Amino acid sequence: MAEQVRSRISAYAIATAGEQLLLTRLSEASPVFLPGLWHLPGGGIDPGEQPGETLAREMWEETGLELASARLVDARSYTAHRLGVHWHLVALFYRVELKSGTLKVIETGGSTAEVRWLPLPDLVDAVLSPAAIDALGMIGRR
Repeated sequence: MAEQVRSRISAYAIATAGEQLLLTRLSEASPVFLPGLWHLPGGGIDPGEQPGETLAREMWEETGLELASARLVDARSYTAHRLGVHWHLVALFYRVELKSGTLKVIETGGSTAEVRWLPLPDLVDAVLSPAAIDALGMIGRR
């Protein structure tokens, strides 16, 4: 059986508060990156959806927080292999400001197991997704 190849365009949020970065831990339902990795809030852009709409929707589903503003800062391309699918992922990275609120994963059964503000110095030893690693570089932390 031939291996399936899929493309996906995603929008990711880089949210900082002081010396902390907002990250989500991927669940077993993660379609692209391995479960257990710390990853940026965000996800795949649905057909007909604008990237900013995706970012707002995913932020709410994965963190319980609402966007106040978002600014596109970079785009990167990744390849991954998971569950018999070879992925080509294009990621759009946004620096975001968030409205105040309480962290809570809203979506049940999705790709997010938990959400936390993690201290930037602690991320040196954290197991991060490729997108989260690149985000650290975008904020001058790697």
